[in-house]
Amino acid sequence: MKSGFVAILGHPNVGKSTILNGIINRKISIVTDKSQTTRNIIRGIYRGEDSQIVFIDTPGIHKPHYKLGMEMNSMAYSSAHDADVNILVVDASKPYSESDEFLLEHLDIKNAPLIIVFNKIDQARITEVEKLKATYKEKLPESHFIDTVASERFNLEELIALVTKLLPEGPEYYPGEEVTDKDEIFQIKEIIREKVLKTLRQEVPHSIAIYVDHIAWEEDPINIHASIIVEKDSQKGIVIGAGGRQIKEIGLKARRSIEKLLNKHVYLELFVKVQNDWRDNDDLLELYGYKNKKQ
Repeated sequence: MKSGFVAILGHPNVGKSTILNGIINRKISIVTDKSQTTRNIIRGIYRGEDSQIVFIDTPGIHKPHYKLGMEMNSMAYSSAHDADVNILVVDASKPYSESDEFLLEHLDIKNAPLIIVFNKIDQARITEVEKLKATYKEKLPESHFIDTVASERFNLEELIALVTKLLPEGPEYYPGEEVTDKDEIFQIKEIIREKVLKTLRQEVPHSIAIYVDHIAWEEDPINIHASIIVEKDSQKGIVIGAGGRQIKEIGLKARRSIEKLLNKHVYLELFVKVQNDWRDNDDLLELYGYKNKKQ
């Protein structure tokens, strides 16, 4: 059978998580309009008639300003280095820029077949897309090109077919029926963080981390206590909101999604805690699950 690991790479907000969710046909990675939504390596397991493909959603590669950003980039770099096939997702509606040059300079993508996915082509002019493709063809002449509109699942079947063709023969890495390697606690944290990102409109979301303090799986409803971590007292007030309205809204939306995930009733209690400059603190980065560890 054809099998292997496929890293999905690119800048923040180019559609990497949307592509993964569309391929697996299930929400594996959270998706928001905020940059740097994905902070971890998230594996989605696709099973074809005679194939098993482990797609790896990676954090968006960017010029980091904190240790958190350095760790996120490191996760993407190591995923690209170890992959059997790499997918580089490009926002087709934007011209080639210095940030694209930064990405190509830092990514080790020449050790495996490369597919460049030009996403969001519905938002781009044909002449600009052709110009963009010419630039990438000059820089990466051995790469394969494919156009997508990931939000509409356009051309994702063709992408899967191309990946399968490029993969080697190999074993079944995940013999069960699971569609991701992430456990329920990780998914609960991501659900809460997604609701925070979608509810808050200030810069606060970049300073947010989630920590699950307590889960009583044996109780009915399941009792979950989780903390929303911020960096400043002023951010704490924004998350809570006037009269507690913001955190109540976040909690309500998160509880509904967690119940859908677990298929059980949930009691969710959220707290807001201040950890000054946690994004530059190695111990806290490890505690919150953002240290790059060999997968």
